[in-house]
Amino acid sequence: MKRRPQLTGRAAILAVVVCAIAMSLAYPFREYVAQRRQITQLEEQRSRALADLREQQERRKKLQDPAYTTEQARSRLHYCAVGEKCYVVPDDPKKRKKPSTTRGQVNDTPWYQSVWESIEAADKGTGTRAAG
Repeated sequence: MKRRPQLTGRAAILAVVVCAIAMSLAYPFREYVAQRRQITQLEEQRSRALADLREQQERRKKLQDPAYTTEQARSRLHYCAVGEKCYVVPDDPKKRKKPSTTRGQVNDTPWYQSVWESIEAADKGTGTRAAG
């Protein structure tokens, strides 16, 4: 009995055709996967941008409200309405930090206190004078 060879001519041609089809589909499939990934990233970016837009629109509406701006001026800038008596209670002087003189450091003292202290220093003559 004669044994058949393991790899016949037809099987070899079939293997070559299957490999050729696989090779011809590999690049388009890779591009498809890359494009799907890019689409997903762009959709996420779009949703973040829309959320940011909604947040900015809400902030714009708030800033157009006079009551909100008045409340922000009172809380952040310590403004008072006309005819009101406003008091500022300073911190305990022992706990207060010395004002920073270096640039870039945060100074916790309010702006009006810094102005008043500079006026007092100028009145006493203890302020720094420009050389000239």
